[in-house]
Amino acid sequence: GEETDRLVGLEAGADDYVTKPFSPRELALRVRSVLRRARGTVGQAGAGGFDPAADAGPLRDRDLVVDVAAHEATLRGEELALTAREFDLLAFLMRHPRRAFTRDELLERVWGWSFGDSSTVTVHVRRLREKIEDDPTAPRRIVTVWGVGYRYEIAAGDA
Repeated sequence: GEETDRLVGLEAGADDYVTKPFSPRELALRVRSVLRRARGTVGQAGAGGFDPAADAGPLRDRDLVVDVAAHEATLRGEELALTAREFDLLAFLMRHPRRAFTRDELLERVWGWSFGDSSTVTVHVRRLREKIEDDPTAPRRIVTVWGVGYRYEIAAGDA
């Protein structure tokens, strides 16, 4: 239940965690959520999650191209090794440039979760920045909006 343990688990690829003692009802809801995602219902249009294939044209920002239909992202012509969740997060943010989202909004709109630990978003943003930013410690694409969450910035003149 310690924060460092939770963060290590999330960094290792876990989508969620449950600490003891836990509510059986909460556990059942979390299991149901995982099963729903495994069946492919979250993330599909109308299911409350983000549908990365909607409007499947390539998203472009300078040397970063996200081909949603092919589920492929390239930076300077090199394919990026993104997890499915990182890809969905990047595509979602690029589809909504200059709009700030709270961590809870991202959990709901990208993950399809109505509850959960917002540090999941923080970890995924950090890992995504390491893959797409020239200097992840001074991000220019996925920026932090202090007191709010995150926003995608596109270069001047890009759309």
